[in-house]
Amino acid sequence: MKLVDEVALTAALAPWSVGCPRVVVPGNFATPHALLGHLDKALPTYRLFALNAQLGFPERDGVVHESPFVGPGVRSSPRLDYLPARLSLVPRLFAASHAPDIVLLHTTAPRAGRISLGVEVNVLPAAIESVRRRGGLVIAQVNPQMPWTCGDGELSTDLIDLAMDSDEPLAGPDPRKPGDLERLIGDRVAGFVEDGATLQLGIGGIPDATLTGLLRKRGLRIWTEMFSDGVLALEQAGALDRDEQLVTSFLFGSPELYDWVDGNPRVHMLRTEVTNDPGEIARHPRMTSVNSALQVDLFGQANASWIGSRVYSGFGGQSDFVVGALHSRDGVAVVALPSWHPKADRSTIVAALDGPATSFQHSWVVTEQGAAAIWPASSRDQAENLIRVAHPDARQDLRREARIRGLAS
Repeated sequence: MKLVDEVALTAALAPWSVGCPRVVVPGNFATPHALLGHLDKALPTYRLFALNAQLGFPERDGVVHESPFVGPGVRSSPRLDYLPARLSLVPRLFAASHAPDIVLLHTTAPRAGRISLGVEVNVLPAAIESVRRRGGLVIAQVNPQMPWTCGDGELSTDLIDLAMDSDEPLAGPDPRKPGDLERLIGDRVAGFVEDGATLQLGIGGIPDATLTGLLRKRGLRIWTEMFSDGVLALEQAGALDRDEQLVTSFLFGSPELYDWVDGNPRVHMLRTEVTNDPGEIARHPRMTSVNSALQVDLFGQANASWIGSRVYSGFGGQSDFVVGALHSRDGVAVVALPSWHPKADRSTIVAALDGPATSFQHSWVVTEQGAAAIWPASSRDQAENLIRVAHPDARQDLRREARIRGLAS
């Protein structure tokens, strides 16, 4: 690993200034924005691959955004190229159709010839392996404020070609307390979590509210693709099994969370193809998967990805964990959402999805109106159970639609 300044970095990128190289960069709240800004100045055209890109990504002619999980930083881009893929399968893209030419990293300072990828491991090890095979570049933004996390993100500095120093605080989401509706739904979901269960909770207000409802549980374990401050709250409340590692692939949150994970051997960061492998997930008894959705239809299918004809996010890890939880001994897969969408002024329980299904055949669908049993149940029972947890203003129309679709007499 060679430390360079902006001039030397520009010179090193010169061979890729012709053509349209593919650049892989961490997303979520681990993006090395200073390094990405230098690259954007050096390359007139390139394809930028990131998961859940936040605000501040380059947005101009010449930059094509590629993503299997679309974040707010690129969601409205006219040059977005959405790649439908379960998160567990994204690393395979780097070995085949979407091999990277350049990988940008955001790392800790070196220690004894090694660095840590810190708060985001995710698909980055697979990207590094691919670009090393191809003779491309691996460039790190070295930040002494990045917490050192243990696991698959601990790498030899020999895998990094160039590095730039940048001492800056890590970003995180704006603090937000769950609203009354989210707390109600979260409390309902928490009722499905047994002592000793293994948890995966997705991103959003309802999963966060569910964690608040679990503070009195005991012996909980974590096997998930991501976590945030809610897991720290479980630790502080004594709800977690202190003899078990907390397994995740990326995380984000408050400075307190980053301090807690720094050098913490119980927090184990693994690559995505391990954390999101449905077979690995299913090995954990009482695996409890909690995710949200934009809408659920009368066939029990959940759309968490599309709003009409526009992609909002993507599959993410939802389908991986729903399948894994359903195959776990005593596992439970829950999708939770409000029964009414206030901005769209419409029911979130619908006769048929507006867009592609992200997941299906869950154990339960939970709204503030109640919990609908989905698996195992007949298609007619599924539909009736879902109508019961729909908003009262939508139930009459849903019953009519159920009859049209042969789901009710």
